[in-house]
Amino acid sequence: MNKKYERLAKCLAAVFLVMGLVLVESLWIQENHRAEMAETSKAAPGDGSNIMVLNYHKVSDEFLSLAIAPSDFDYQMRYLRDHGYHTITPDELYAALAGNGTLPENPVLITFDDGYQDNYDYAYPILKKYGLKGTIFVVTSFMGTRKGYLTWDECREMEKNGIVIESHTVDHKSMTELTDDQLRAELVESKKKAEAELGHPVDYMAYPTGAYNLHIAQLVREAGYKAAFTIKYGSVNQGSNIYALERVPIFHTENTNRSFLERIRYTPLFANLGWTKH
Repeated sequence: MNKKYERLAKCLAAVFLVMGLVLVESLWIQENHRAEMAETSKAAPGDGSNIMVLNYHKVSDEFLSLAIAPSDFDYQMRYLRDHGYHTITPDELYAALAGNGTLPENPVLITFDDGYQDNYDYAYPILKKYGLKGTIFVVTSFMGTRKGYLTWDECREMEKNGIVIESHTVDHKSMTELTDDQLRAELVESKKKAEAELGHPVDYMAYPTGAYNLHIAQLVREAGYKAAFTIKYGSVNQGSNIYALERVPIFHTENTNRSFLERIRYTPLFANLGWTKH
């Protein structure tokens, strides 16, 4: 009987030992992650050689991968402000890449694709709150005609307060599926419409769904754009194709803000190692 109790005691001791080791390992992992996140605040996104372009779509409480909750977006914008990031415009990025301008320390370009109404309702007030600039690529045929999208009046108001409006084509069609004539119409007509509504040159565009190839990029240049943005993951630098600029997409995830911090931290490291260029 005593031997049975001894064996039971040994088994229980082994179980408690394993549980203790698992607990210690879990605590170590959590503490290490906190240390890494704290270290993120010291990590600059680049000295101008590597520039992050963040890519958002919707800012809303919808349960979609493309929708960042307003509270999370507020956290992220506050983080950028509090940790020494400085927002820039596409013109400032272009000038720096062309060697005609200098960028502030820790530059970041914040972009939104499609031109959703929630960009005005939620993203715009938060950007204003923290004194940050942003760029919205709009689908011109959707503006003021389709529910859930911006109006030109809203765009004009935002442009008075640090937001830049650029082109995301006329109809948001996948460009690799269009003829050359259709491509030219999407590129030229969206540019003309946006310029007529906004009263200034529209020099930049983002590819719908990120679909493009070198022939399409050439047509973008011929249409009069200075640069174009993809959804290819990475930082922008002197080695980037000016008509295929990289961006860092920000999605709704199981832990959206942790994912944001990890991308902010690791994208510059990958860029320095040359891991994100194609």
